Amino acid sequence: MAGNTPLVYKGHPLRRKDSLIYYGSMADKYIIMMQVMDSKKVKDLDVATKVSVQLQLTDPDLKSRDRVVKKSEKDSLYAAMDVASVWLARALASK
Repeated sequence: MAGNTPLVYKGHPLRRKDSLIYYGSMADKYIIMMQVMDSKKVKDLDVATKVSVQLQLTDPDLKSRDRVVKKSEKDSLYAAMDVASVWLARALASK
């Protein structure tokens, strides 16, 4: 990873902190929060087997439980990213 270049997926930033992955920009109305709930070892890699996906409002005035617009659970990071990119695109398009 060169310097401070953020990771981008389908035009939106992707940031990871421990088991949390944020997809989207806090400057937008919505963001996706993914949390790896469970994983298994495949050779020497941890592979996600349970990922919680939440479409959230970024409004700082809302309580955290009121920010969640939609939530789901997926059995892989790939499936989670798939639903996350669709949810975020639809939410941001419906301004």
